Amino acid sequence: MAGLIAADRLGIRAFEESGQVELRANRTEADTQGVIWAAYRQVLGNDHLMASERLTSAESLLRQGQLTVRDFIRSIALSELYQRKFFQSNSQTRFIELNYKHLLGRVPYDEAEISDHVDLYNTRGYEAEINSYLDSAEYQANFGDSVVPYYRGFEFYTGARTVGFNRMFRLYRGYANSDRAQYGNTRARLTQELAKNLPGPINPPSSVRLSSTNESSLVGAAGGDRQQLYRVRVVQGASARAPQVRLSNTEFLVPYEQLSTKLQQISRTGGKIASITPA
Repeated sequence: MAGLIAADRLGIRAFEESGQVELRANRTEADTQGVIWAAYRQVLGNDHLMASERLTSAESLLRQGQLTVRDFIRSIALSELYQRKFFQSNSQTRFIELNYKHLLGRVPYDEAEISDHVDLYNTRGYEAEINSYLDSAEYQANFGDSVVPYYRGFEFYTGARTVGFNRMFRLYRGYANSDRAQYGNTRARLTQELAKNLPGPINPPSSVRLSSTNESSLVGAAGGDRQQLYRVRVVQGASARAPQVRLSNTEFLVPYEQLSTKLQQISRTGGKIASITPA
């Protein structure tokens, strides 16, 4: 319950409940359909898909076992459909941001990652840009050949950076929202934060409200001052001996340089981040 309450406050409950979608060897047709729709939803940024736009040939090969899930993801990302929705209609930097989100489930961590992909596209083209995510060691380690990519940016995992948690809320605007329906959708979201190498504020979808205060549920670590203390509010689950309806709210004062370590520690002990604000 602690996890669900915190997820409600962050506006990410739907993702916490859905879990990983994997195509197993003993799958049924219903399982395959679930994988197909999860792949479309993830790679197309929850954008509406018309029946005429479906990649029926790739779907058939996936059903027959001639394509892996990663192959199917690749088919979508290399398709004219994906190019039309995200490549042709966006700035190059915005396109790269979305590739990170759609294919690796996270945001770019620094300006160097953006620059590397700009150079890659300019020298080797669209297909090499897409394949660089899907053929990476990071993709293989997290999704392999059978798991549909998902938004890892809401979790603290091995190799994650604190700024990734903050920045994910710049790209994610709610489960019912799509990456083509956001205000200013053609512009890059992270340009200033990446250039300054600082975390921006955590701004959940504006529709997310706290029932007790009717105020925005989360404010962020604005400015990212490395000399500043940050107040981390945590919703902690009940202990094994306590009734599950009982929750514990805890606050920590943490220096900026220790934020990443502290957030990973909180995640390992089952806590959920409710807010990160300057102290």
